[in-house]
Amino acid sequence: MGTMRIPEGALEVARPAMAAMLAASRAEDGCLAYNYAQDVLDPRIIHISERWRDRAALDAHFRTPHMAEWRAQFGAIGITDRDLQLYESDDGQPI
Repeated sequence: MGTMRIPEGALEVARPAMAAMLAASRAEDGCLAYNYAQDVLDPRIIHISERWRDRAALDAHFRTPHMAEWRAQFGAIGITDRDLQLYESDDGQPI
């Protein structure tokens, strides 16, 4: 779970890259959910929600080419204030 900030006016530039990232991530083995949502009160904030089958699937996600491509675009888009937290569950439910 987390958030990132996109500068005012940059969302339209970011949207195609975000869509490509979401589509590729959702197709990965072990991805149960991967979503971005624009904040209602501050449209510069994007909320990030991911669910993975297990930690191995998440670790593999971090090594994918589409993740490297997405990270490489942060500077051009102006993404700042990324705040992501990992929560693990031991109740038998997917993380």
